[in-house]
Order: sequence, then C-alpha cells, then structure tokens
Amino acid sequence: MYKENALKHTVIIIVVLFLCVSMSYMFSQESSSSEYKIGPKDELEISVSGWDEVSKTVRVTEEGKITLPYLGEIEVEGLTQLELEKKLSDLLEKDYLQNPQVSVFISKFLSKIVYVDGAVGSPGTYELRGRQFLMQLITQAGGLTPEAGKDIYVIRHHNNGTSDSLKIPIDDLYFEVDPAMNIPLEPGDIINVPFDKVVRVFVMGQVRNPGALEFKKSEIPTLLKAIAAAGGFSERASKGGVTIKRTDKDGKERTIKVNVKDILKGKIKDIPLQENDVINVPETFF
Repeated sequence: MYKENALKHTVIIIVVLFLCVSMSYMFSQESSSSEYKIGPKDELEISVSGWDEVSKTVRVTEEGKITLPYLGEIEVEGLTQLELEKKLSDLLEKDYLQNPQVSVFISKFLSKIVYVDGAVGSPGTYELRGRQFLMQLITQAGGLTPEAGKDIYVIRHHNNGTSDSLKIPIDDLYFEVDPAMNIPLEPGDIINVPFDKVVRVFVMGQVRNPGALEFKKSEIPTLLKAIAAAGGFSERASKGGVTIKRTDKDGKERTIKVNVKDILKGKIKDIPLQENDVINVPETFF
C-alpha cells in the first residue's frame, strides 16, 4: 500500500514541479537583477569602457560601500544595478570622463540569501533576486521529494532578536493553490521541509494478508483501516476479540482489547494506531 501511495505521490509531485518551473520562469522575468537592491557582501563586476583601472570586481562591505580607483569610497547599499551605473557615470563625468560608459553586473547576490533544508532535491543556500515566493524557491531547490511530510516550515528571524515559525500545509500550497500560502520570502529565512519517515504496523491472525504494513508516519491508519489494508477479516475471524499490543516510550508493553463490532455499530470510535502496534485478530470457534 505504501509503495502504491508513494508512486501516486511521486506522479503528483512531477506534475506540480512542471507547473512550478513554468511559474518560476515567469517570476524570474519579473525579478531581474535590474530590480535587485544591492546589499553588504554582494559581489559587483564594474566595467568602464576604455578605462581598465576603474574596471574592477569588488565586494560590498558590511557598511554598504565599495572602493574604486580615483573615486574612492562609494555608498552603494540600496541601489539597483541601473541606479549604481548612473551614480558611477555621474561621478566619472564630473572630474574625469565625458559621457562615460559604465556597466555594473551583480555576480554574487550574497546579501539576501535563504536556506532550504529537508525533503527537497537540492538542500542548500539560495539567493533572493528581487521579490521571490515560497513555491519558486522550493522549485529552485529541486522540488519536494516523495519523503516530504504534510507541512513546510518557514523560520523567520527579526531584527529585535525574536523569530517566528510559519507553518505552510503542502496540500494548501500545491493542490488547493491557496495564494495566501505562497508567501514572499525575506533574507535569512530558513525553509524546512521535514521528512515523513516510513513506519510499520503489524496485522496478524485471521486476516486475508497478515504481516507488516508500511505507512508514512503522518498517515498511520486507524484499526479498521489497517485491517482493511491487510485484506479484511477472514471467514473465521473473531471480530469481538481483537487485541492491539503497544509498547510505550519506556518499553512497557500493554494490550488493548477491542470489540470491532462496537466500532462498526458506532458505539465506540475507531482506534488510531501508533508506530509498531501489533494487531491480532483471533480465530472464532463458533
């Protein structure tokens, strides 16, 4: 059952990835480096036509400045690529050149990065170029893997030293396509996609396919669903004598006796199972 669900989940993810790549392309057209605000640690390639001495690759300091020959220290933080080109052109034209041809290329966007970790194709650090959104960054990180859980967490730190953890349900983001879930990202955000590990429950005795059943931890079934996944009751099953053996965190084992007939009649609620539960369906002698 788990393998079938995993295959279906994989197919859905492939379709979603195709859609996300298309969306990412559209977003990237809107978020070009010409709109990006330069910040500390960014690397800039500056070229002045006909003047190699001023043509340099420079790193923006923590104070948001660069230093160039003849021009000295220049404040660049908060400027776009085009704004910096104009600023350098004005400075050069004032004292050195007529109609200078200046180009600025942002070669490394290091002032605005986010971190992606967990069940994605390529965890790591990613640059924020302009206004980018959660789905776009996950696509850049290789998309969700089949081991992804049900939620994405975005951890966001604030200047006052506090932090928030935003919980984004994957179904709402990808399948319901809720735009409120596709949040804009901020520099320093940590995007975590927790793994949803595979766990087992065991259904033994008078069922058609006794043995171990695998499920994602977030999808562990109830008692009735586990019996159904094991093929259902055999003809000689005693529905009134089902037991669940469960081991707690301290290693202590306890037995839960269940009359499945009462669940079927609605007298009691179906019982949620836990990892490594052992269900035994005894044989009836009547």
